[in-house]
Amino acid sequence: MSGNNCTAVTEFIILGLTDDPILRVILFVIFLGVYTVTLVGNLSIIILIRNSSQLHTPMYLFLSHLAFVDIEISSSVTPLMLMNYLEDITLIPLPECVAQLCCGATFGTAECFLLAVMAYDRYVAICSPLLYSTNMSTRVCTLLLITSYLGGCVNAWIFTGCLLNRSFCGPNKINHFFCDYSPLLKLSYSQDNLAEILPPASAGSVIMITVLIIIISYAYILFSVLKIRSTEGRSKAFSTCTSHLTAVILFYGTLTFIYMMPKSSYSTDENKVVSLFYTVMIPMLNPLIYSLRNNEVKGALRKMMSRKHLFS
Repeated sequence: MSGNNCTAVTEFIILGLTDDPILRVILFVIFLGVYTVTLVGNLSIIILIRNSSQLHTPMYLFLSHLAFVDIEISSSVTPLMLMNYLEDITLIPLPECVAQLCCGATFGTAECFLLAVMAYDRYVAICSPLLYSTNMSTRVCTLLLITSYLGGCVNAWIFTGCLLNRSFCGPNKINHFFCDYSPLLKLSYSQDNLAEILPPASAGSVIMITVLIIIISYAYILFSVLKIRSTEGRSKAFSTCTSHLTAVILFYGTLTFIYMMPKSSYSTDENKVVSLFYTVMIPMLNPLIYSLRNNEVKGALRKMMSRKHLFS
């Protein structure tokens, strides 16, 4: 694969989070529970939105896709991590490793775009309520969703393309709990430095563009809300945004730490902890944030439960 006289790497060893056997058992139980809550919570959000007519609005359409993306992000990482706690050595073939990276990059980027789309949706709903049905028509929502997933695919292609252009020859131990780009890049060999520049630039561009959309949307929302004279009206307007803002702060805070901060400013262990938070914990927290802080979701859930109790 390269000009060096060495054997090409065909599979990698995932080192995981810890070697301590007792801690591995504890972490297995914890993350199995987290993964179960993630699947149940996000699937419940999707089913609730599909079956509740009062939630058939653009806001909840985007929320259902956010739940789907969270399931994919968690499912691309957590099963391998759980396997690592049960086996002495966790091996993953190169194609599967690249596929895991591609899946994580695709849906991680799609989540960035979806959060920006949801901010734009709130801007239209609060600042131009009379034009909401026109500006957020079925056609517009479909285009926004296609753009989100397409943006995820393009960013993932950049990551995987640059990685596949490198040669893996020599060390094959990934000091991480999944096939992330940075530890894989350290194991690769090439005279070309494009793989060290292009993917971080692409990820940084996605983060900056989507954050800018979110900031501009909420700046207009803030000005519109401040014009509302009644305290009740302000509270109602802000209540539709608090869940989304919480999700944005959690997600972008961790992404900024990983992709925007200089690599010399944090250790590999810190990178693992932050990666764990955005790939495993945030997908579990998002449905809790949107269900516990959203009266419409709670009302739809109570209505569905009472309907099931009535027919049982």
